[in-house]
Amino acid sequence: MIALVVFRILAPWLLKLATRLLARSLNLPEPQLNTTGTFVVTRRQAVEQSIISKFYPFRLARRLRAFRRK
Repeated sequence: MIALVVFRILAPWLLKLATRLLARSLNLPEPQLNTTGTFVVTRRQAVEQSIISKFYPFRLARRLRAFRRK
């Protein structure tokens, strides 16, 4: 119980500290670091979705059948 209370108090502080240290090491302002992180996550999700849609089993099977017909 005490560990949970300590975690709830320290977690936000440690997260802010880590963000601040990373921003200083990259020589970026904190808001720009947060925005860049959001952009990278969004872009990665888009790439993963495009890869998943290309290799979706039914679509892949249709492509293989069409390839064999040629």
